[in-house]
Amino acid sequence: MLSAESLQLIDREVAKYPADQKQSAVMGALRIAQTEKRWLAPETIEFVASYLGMPAMAAYEVASFYNMYDLKPVGAHKITVCTNLPCALSGGVEAAEYLQEKLGVGFNETTADGKFTLKEGECMGACGDAPVLLHNNHKMCCRMTREQIDSMIEELSK
Repeated sequence: MLSAESLQLIDREVAKYPADQKQSAVMGALRIAQTEKRWLAPETIEFVASYLGMPAMAAYEVASFYNMYDLKPVGAHKITVCTNLPCALSGGVEAAEYLQEKLGVGFNETTADGKFTLKEGECMGACGDAPVLLHNNHKMCCRMTREQIDSMIEELSK
């Protein structure tokens, strides 16, 4: 279900916890699985749960609670925009509206070409750097102007 490389990475996560608490590595394991598969299908969540020796429902509860996990296919480039109050007051809403207009999709939608998925995100811990965008859960982009958004979209479209 997952590559040997991903299983090695999950094993490293598991090693951080006492042997009888493998399930504590569920967040890291789901992140690793999502990085490989690009989203978490039910069978992927079930595999991770089985690998960690925990009920599938418990792993699904984690995957469905946190917004960094994708339970449906996403585009090659997932852009998450923080619209929590501090960011909203500092341009987050305007950045989100601009991205919706530019990409032609709303939140939780993917462009027809499959390149971009737009998500609304919770606090990313960078309120002073708003508007804040997160690319594929790994690269934070701060103080994003329209010009910087245009440049980012152009670069990612290549």
